[in-house]
Amino acid sequence: MTSLIKKYYYGDIPEDKSGGADIPSNNVRQSDWPLWEVFIRSKQGLDHKHAGSLHAADAQMAIENARDVYTRRMEGVSIWVVESKHMHASNPEESTSLYEPSEDKIYRHPTFYDLPEEVKHM
Repeated sequence: MTSLIKKYYYGDIPEDKSGGADIPSNNVRQSDWPLWEVFIRSKQGLDHKHAGSLHAADAQMAIENARDVYTRRMEGVSIWVVESKHMHASNPEESTSLYEPSEDKIYRHPTFYDLPEEVKHM
């Protein structure tokens, strides 16, 4: 069962002051909203980490909803949202053929050369 939801933006005030009930224009089914993946960069870290998913009508709404849902206690300093249909992943069953070519390139392994003691945290 899907319900019709009026698409409002922050600060919008309906003309009839009804709070948005029964307004026929711009009705959008929430189930039609795309799924967005949310990534948050914490204060301590340098990388964004996947925080979860949410449905939103557009990117701006996804960022605002992600802020409200995933950073309520000031957990982050940056939010990325990516529409799920634009994300692609490798197939786990194909991992052998995907990673096998790196085995014959020993110069890419950190054991191939010696680091001077002056170089730390490498």
